[in-house]
Amino acid sequence: MIDAEKATYPVTMMCTLLRMPRSTYYDWTARGQQVSPTATHRAELAVRVMETFDEFLEVYGARRIAHVLTERGHPVSPGTVGMLMRAQHLVAAQPRAYKVTTIHGGDDDPAPDRIARDFTADAPGQRLVGDITYLRTGEGWAYLATVIDLCTRMVVGWAIAAHMRTSLVTDALDMARAGGHLPGGAVFHSDRGTQYTSAEFAEYCRDNDILRSVGRTGICYDNAVAESFFGTLKNEMYYRFRFPTRARARFAVAQYIELFYNQKRHHSTLGYRTPAQALADHQAAAAAA
Repeated sequence: MIDAEKATYPVTMMCTLLRMPRSTYYDWTARGQQVSPTATHRAELAVRVMETFDEFLEVYGARRIAHVLTERGHPVSPGTVGMLMRAQHLVAAQPRAYKVTTIHGGDDDPAPDRIARDFTADAPGQRLVGDITYLRTGEGWAYLATVIDLCTRMVVGWAIAAHMRTSLVTDALDMARAGGHLPGGAVFHSDRGTQYTSAEFAEYCRDNDILRSVGRTGICYDNAVAESFFGTLKNEMYYRFRFPTRARARFAVAQYIELFYNQKRHHSTLGYRTPAQALADHQAAAAAA
């Protein structure tokens, strides 16, 4: 009241009428001109939230951003991060609906389901999953095959081609083998697509001591980890850009997998570690044993 009427009446007179010491009014005014430590901290935190959101390609929500900031020495709850994101209109990329793209084939050489929806592994190189997805480009379709380690969730092998022949998936497996991620005796799980149920693929697995595993026909949940990765890749990268050539799509996929997903993206299944961190932890434990 005094502050609102000070242009009309003397402050001294209003303080006397209200039986308020002038010092109280002036102390209140001085405090009002200062920014509180809480407000300063909140403003700094808002900047960190925005910077982290940008750093992780605008795909991280409140929970992952809170984990990153806490890991970097700025403890904060997901609720606080969510509030700051809403205030700055920061919205993480949202997943799109799942679409079935598998072309089922007959089993030239039947294989059992050795995974049975248990997408875990005690160590890297024991159990891996793979699948194929479609990527549209200005030159036509490009097809991406992947190999994912169930222990570290790292994409340890991948290949892109203009075709969906069996060589596409064996090229991805060759990358995993060359990197030391697919030792003899490992289980490799897939859906019942024609590439994975062909005699050529069965022969490749026999020659390289790989134990084949396949899910049931038409049941996407039987290969959920591989399907989930494709949803993540498309949501966080592919749907946000246009690719005039297959070469440009391949470059973008390589960047996303090798530089972002494997090295920087925190995975909830791994306790918000990155796949690279999970692999390093297992290697360190093995060396110390």
